[in-house]
Amino acid sequence: MESPSVLKKLIADHLEEGYLENIIDMFKHDSSLYTYVGELMTDERLRVRIGVSALIETLREEDPDNVSNAIPSLFPLLKNQDPIRRGDAAYILGIIGNRYAIPFLKEIENDEDENVRTIVKEAIEEIESKSSF
Repeated sequence: MESPSVLKKLIADHLEEGYLENIIDMFKHDSSLYTYVGELMTDERLRVRIGVSALIETLREEDPDNVSNAIPSLFPLLKNQDPIRRGDAAYILGIIGNRYAIPFLKEIENDEDENVRTIVKEAIEEIESKSSF
């Protein structure tokens, strides 16, 4: 069994190199990997963060019973000092579409950063428009 840090690096490297399908399969076969989503969103590589967004968009459709497992790993990012991280986390929570995230998003709906406020507003609207719980 791979150590968590080795596995996270493997996932991030694969996302950077565009091997999204491989990572989708990994997540569908091991739902414990969802706990890494928040940390993957802090990767400095833009392609990794974009890959995580694509991963969650796909898994929202292909693995709806497990995609919400990523939510707890994203909450700390909503309080990150970097507005990009806060916005990215809000965006991913909007994609997941679980109403459980709304109170956490409302905590930063008056964020100091205009872009974060916009993303949070859109994420809340997206969640409210979906019928998930």
